[in-house]
Amino acid sequence: MTGNVTDNRAQRRFELMEDGHTAYADYAVEKDVLSIKYVFAPEALRGSGAAGRLMAGVTDFARAQNLKIIPICGYAASWLRKHKEHHDLMA
Repeated sequence: MTGNVTDNRAQRRFELMEDGHTAYADYAVEKDVLSIKYVFAPEALRGSGAAGRLMAGVTDFARAQNLKIIPICGYAASWLRKHKEHHDLMA
């Protein structure tokens, strides 16, 4: 995955640690679909691009696992729409 994005399977979320803070994306996987339920960046990371770097890591994971993405979260949906290179991942 991109950068420092890790898969915290116990909590079912992808995490990005930066400057002592954690941005995360809650997810569920069913069959070959990765649903992104919620993306969160703490206030200290907002405006820094951390959520975008997190989503880049999520798309890397989806590609590596041959998963399609359903962006339930509004931020995830908006990010995917803006990044045409990942449109093929959308379910």
